[in-house]
Amino acid sequence: MKTDIQIAQEAVMEPITEVAKRLHIETDDLELYGKYKAKISDNYLKKIENNPDGKLILVTAINPTPAGEGKTTTSVGLGQAFGKLGKKAAVVLREPSLGPCFGVKGGAAGGGYAQAVPMEDLNLHFTGDFHAITAANNLLAAMLDNHIQQGNTLGIDTRQVVWKRCLDINDRVLRNVVVGLGSKADGTVREDHFVITVASEIMAVLCLSEDMEDMKKRLGKMVVAYNYEGKPVTAADLQAVGAMAALLKDALKPNLIQTLENTPVLVHGGPFANIAHGCNSLRATKAALKMADYVVTEAGFGADLGAEKFFDIKCRIGGLKPDAAVLVATVRALKYNGGVAKQDLGKENLEALHKGIANLEKHIENLLKYGVPVVVTLNSFLTDTEEEITFVKEFCQKHGCEFAISQVWEKGGEGGTELAKKVLETLETRTSSFRPLYENGLSLKEKIETVAKEIYGAAALSYAPAAEKQLKQLESLGFGELPVCMAKTQYSLSDNPELLGRPEGFTMNVREAYVSAGAGFVVVLTGAVMTMPGLPKEPAAFRIDVDEEGVITGLF
Repeated sequence: MKTDIQIAQEAVMEPITEVAKRLHIETDDLELYGKYKAKISDNYLKKIENNPDGKLILVTAINPTPAGEGKTTTSVGLGQAFGKLGKKAAVVLREPSLGPCFGVKGGAAGGGYAQAVPMEDLNLHFTGDFHAITAANNLLAAMLDNHIQQGNTLGIDTRQVVWKRCLDINDRVLRNVVVGLGSKADGTVREDHFVITVASEIMAVLCLSEDMEDMKKRLGKMVVAYNYEGKPVTAADLQAVGAMAALLKDALKPNLIQTLENTPVLVHGGPFANIAHGCNSLRATKAALKMADYVVTEAGFGADLGAEKFFDIKCRIGGLKPDAAVLVATVRALKYNGGVAKQDLGKENLEALHKGIANLEKHIENLLKYGVPVVVTLNSFLTDTEEEITFVKEFCQKHGCEFAISQVWEKGGEGGTELAKKVLETLETRTSSFRPLYENGLSLKEKIETVAKEIYGAAALSYAPAAEKQLKQLESLGFGELPVCMAKTQYSLSDNPELLGRPEGFTMNVREAYVSAGAGFVVVLTGAVMTMPGLPKEPAAFRIDVDEEGVITGLF
C-alpha cells in the first residue's frame, strides 16, 4: 500500500481557481498563494453575508488511541462522498501544527484516499498563518518587557506577568525559563514561560473573531499581567493592538485548498483541543455555510474535548446551530479500550469489544445531551470481522444512533457514500434541537463541575489552593460569565491518561485557572496536561527528508 504522502504527491490537483468556482468564487475574490492555495478575500466574505446557511455537520470521535481513529480522514472522505452524490459540499478543517508533525502524531491532512492537498504545504508552513500568530504573540511579549524596562508606568507586578512567549515546535526546555539576564540594559530578570503557538490566546482570538474590528477588540482585551493592586493589565494598555493586527491582517482570511477528489476545503486556524478550544475559525465555518449546502467540520481529539468545546464555546460565541454529529470509532480502538495490546488488535476479540465499547457509549450519551442527532461511523480495517461490526452496529442502534461503515481511507469518496447517505437521511428525518450544556449565569466552579461530571463522568473535583484563589479572583474581576475551556489529557475521559474505557468514581484534579479575556473564556488546567509539549525519544522528524528535486518524504 502506498504511503499517504505518495498518494498525495500522485494526486491530479485542479488549479485553485477552478476549485473555487465550485463554490461560485471568482478569481478576483481570491488572493493566490501559488497554483493550488489561496486566501478568500474580505470583500467576497461581505458579499455572501446574506446567503442562506447550509447544513452544519460536526465530525468528532472517541478518545484517541495508538490504533488511530481517522477523524480527519473521515471528515475529508465524507466531503468527497457528498460530491459523489452530486451535493454541493465543503470541508472545513484546522491548520496542522508543526509540533505534532515533527513529534508523535504526524500531520493533519487526512489519510489514504481521503486527504486535503497539497499535503506537504498544509502540514508545513502553508500560508504563514501560524508564523503571523507567533510573531504577534512575541511582539506583545517584547512590548510588555520593554514597558517594564522603560519605567513601568502601568505598575506591572513582575511576579504576576501571565503572558507567555510561544513557538510552534515541541520544545520542553522552554516551558520554564529566566529572561533578562545580563546587564541592567538587558531588562528585568524574571521567570518566564513558553507555550506552543496553538495554545496562544492569539490563536483562539483569531479563530473566534468575526472580522478585523472584532479581532482588534479581542486583542485589546487580552490580559498580559496584573499590577501591584491586583488589577489586570491588557494589550490595549500596552498600545500593542494596532501592530499585532497588522501582523495578523492576512492570517485572518480563510485559506482554500482541495481534497484528492477536488472538493473545496477551507483550512483556517488550529488551536489544540487538549490545551485550547480545538476548532477551526468561526470565520471559515460561517463562510462555508454561506457557500455550500453541506458543510463538514471537525473538532480536535475525542468528543469529550473537541465536541464539548465546539458546542459550548464556538457555537455559543458564534451563534452556530449544528444539524448533526458524526462520531468516528474503529473496532481496533474499541478493543484497545477493552484492554487489548496494540500488537493484538488485528485478532477478533468480542470480549474486549464488549468491554471497550463503553467508551463509545459515553460519547454517544454526551452528544445526545446537546440535542444533536448522532451518526456513528466505523472507520473500516481489513482485520474487522462481521461479528465485530454487527455487534457495534446493533449497539449503536439500541442507543438511538444511526450507523454506517466508512471505507474512505481505502476508497476515497466512493467508500464514504454509505455514511453520506446515512447523514443525509438523518438530516431529512431528524431535527436538531441544539443547546449548550450550561448557561453563562452559573459560577465558574459550577461550569467546571458540570463539564467534569456530565461529560467526563467524574464523581468529584479537587481544587489546588492556587486554582481556588484564581477562580475567586477571576469572578471578582468580572470574568465569571465566561464559558470554561478545559485543558485535559485527550487519551482518557478522566484527567488520568491511563484510565481507558469509561472510568467512573474518579476525582478530577483542577490545578490552575486563568482568563483568556480576548478569546472570551476561562482556561482550566486539569491533571498533568502541558501547554508546551515535548518530543518523544524517536520523533517523526527522524523520518522526514527532501531530495535534490525538492520532493519531501516521511510526512504522514
